[in-house]
Amino acid sequence: MKTLIELYDDSPIENVLATLVFSPQECVLLCPPDIAKSRELKSATKNFLKHRGIDTKLTFIPVSMDNAVKIARVMKEVQDSHQDCAINISGGSDAALFAAGAVAYKCLTPVFTYSRRKNAFFEINNASFARGVIPNIKLDVESSLLMAGGTLLPGRADNAELESRIEQIDSLFAIYGKYRRIWNRQISWFQKVSSSEPGVLEVSGPLTEHTGNGNVTVEQSLFTALAQSKLILDLEITEDSIRFRFPDETVRFWLRDVGAVLELQLWRACKAAGCFDDVVLSAIVNWQNGSIRSDSVTNEIDVMAVQELRPVFISCKACEVHTEALNELSILRERFGGKYSRAILATSGIAGSRNRASVRNRAAKLGIELIEWEDLSLDRLIARLRNQE
Repeated sequence: MKTLIELYDDSPIENVLATLVFSPQECVLLCPPDIAKSRELKSATKNFLKHRGIDTKLTFIPVSMDNAVKIARVMKEVQDSHQDCAINISGGSDAALFAAGAVAYKCLTPVFTYSRRKNAFFEINNASFARGVIPNIKLDVESSLLMAGGTLLPGRADNAELESRIEQIDSLFAIYGKYRRIWNRQISWFQKVSSSEPGVLEVSGPLTEHTGNGNVTVEQSLFTALAQSKLILDLEITEDSIRFRFPDETVRFWLRDVGAVLELQLWRACKAAGCFDDVVLSAIVNWQNGSIRSDSVTNEIDVMAVQELRPVFISCKACEVHTEALNELSILRERFGGKYSRAILATSGIAGSRNRASVRNRAAKLGIELIEWEDLSLDRLIARLRNQE
């Protein structure tokens, strides 16, 4: 096969997998006119293949994906002008698949497809080269976003450095579990009294401080627990004041951010699960394929992981979940992962049963996995993450 004819699909992996595996000289992608005109999407596909070391020529041909007659005509034209063509019907609309079948029947064109369930290519017609081929392809987070037209930007966390902080993360989550009901208010005290300036680790302030949550009084047993785990150092508590210092700026950030502890627990569980090829905490994605402009759209994905070809988008909420959070996660999943990706929302929020039932129903309709407090211990969380159904 020298020329691969692809049928455009909304799931990004469908448009590039066969090219990654078979490395044709040219890939002709039949796609909707708006896709063919989009410089950003065309550039994204080319940048992705370049990033993966694939030197395949890409040709985008506009055609209505709902018009089988036009699709068949375009396919015939491609075959007449290109050598050694084969058609991949892994993706595409029903009309495109019908057209591919008609062309293959008339011209004896090689046709093949990919089964995600069996993770193998299958010969449909005269395509022995694809018979039983298993893609030995693993993606990282950067590649997964790149093929969908996004770019991974530096986030809030140094993921390489986190590997040395597993013990601290475990200690922090254990303390959080004990003080979860007052955690958010205590974090607001940290935010009010401590500084976020580089290098400023010393903290000194009153036991009671007025914050956005009203007057917040230090829970002394919480601070003692943090000191015992060396998450704060040199703790001194008097009748009306408190002094301590953070061990470093990373821990300072954890204790000044309400959601950091839950995000760290999900990152920790993804790494411990052993089934993911890449895990990133605080993945910032630029929707414009790296072109930073005044109108650039960026989103932060709390935790993102990839298992072979399947991206996993994880949102963490240390407060009660509302439908807006589910809708936002659904949009991110559809935009950068497609129909085969996973979306997970983990919440440690304390909720009334009526509201949580509504959230569960909405999550089920959107195909979002909801992980609640009862499943956030490390062992149970790992079991949920490994569950692919």
